[in-house]
Amino acid sequence: MSKHTFVVLAYKESKYLEDCIKSVLNQKYKSNVLIVTSTPNEYISTLAKKYNLKIIKNKDPKGIGSDFDFALNQGKSELVTIAHQDDIYDYEYSYEVVKKYEKNQKSLIIFSDYYEIKNDEKVYTNTNLKIKRILLFPLRFKVLNNIKFFKRRSISLGCSICCPSVTFQKNLIKTPLFDYDFKCDIDWHAWETLSKKKGNFSFVNKTLMGHRVHEESTTTEIINENIRTKEDLIMFKRFWPNIIAKKINKFYSNSEKSNKVK
Repeated sequence: MSKHTFVVLAYKESKYLEDCIKSVLNQKYKSNVLIVTSTPNEYISTLAKKYNLKIIKNKDPKGIGSDFDFALNQGKSELVTIAHQDDIYDYEYSYEVVKKYEKNQKSLIIFSDYYEIKNDEKVYTNTNLKIKRILLFPLRFKVLNNIKFFKRRSISLGCSICCPSVTFQKNLIKTPLFDYDFKCDIDWHAWETLSKKKGNFSFVNKTLMGHRVHEESTTTEIINENIRTKEDLIMFKRFWPNIIAKKINKFYSNSEKSNKVK
């Protein structure tokens, strides 16, 4: 029985959904794969039938955070990755995650480095990615990534952990985990919550998945509505005094430019 499950979170009719499905099926380590949606439609059903995948409907959606918690609960294996429908996972993603888990079963989350996909081109480095890699450096080391100080410092200057790159260890995490009121920083809120708990933030220092940036993405829509800046300030205040949090937030908002498609 597989130790790992990809739960593909499908929403409406993303033209990238099939690429995501193909990538999670084409893994060196054969994971379980299923689809979860709060917007069932013929498009999703057709793809599920094509690849012989089970669809589980969230009949009581209460926002993005609710969708994430529901998706997490559907995976029945020790390890669960919530696969975002627009993103893709490289051939060795689940293999590396399971290998890391077998070395340290006290990991709350296991996550990898990632690249961005813009205009169908893979971008392995830019200012945003460089900053995140610097912040995550301490979490490369097992001796540090179980210490509360280093877990919190790594996420204190922004959401350095890429949500779709994260695999959760189910038996160490309880739901609700994601904030139902947030629209953008639901993942950052989750990492901040977990950073106070006993357990490791295990970082696989390899680029093992691609996060797609495009005009129709939820992140781009949220940035355009200025929601992200407001939620970022709330999060910064959990790590810093108010006056410092406001200054960091003003500086950090400039990084949103990297989510624009050029």
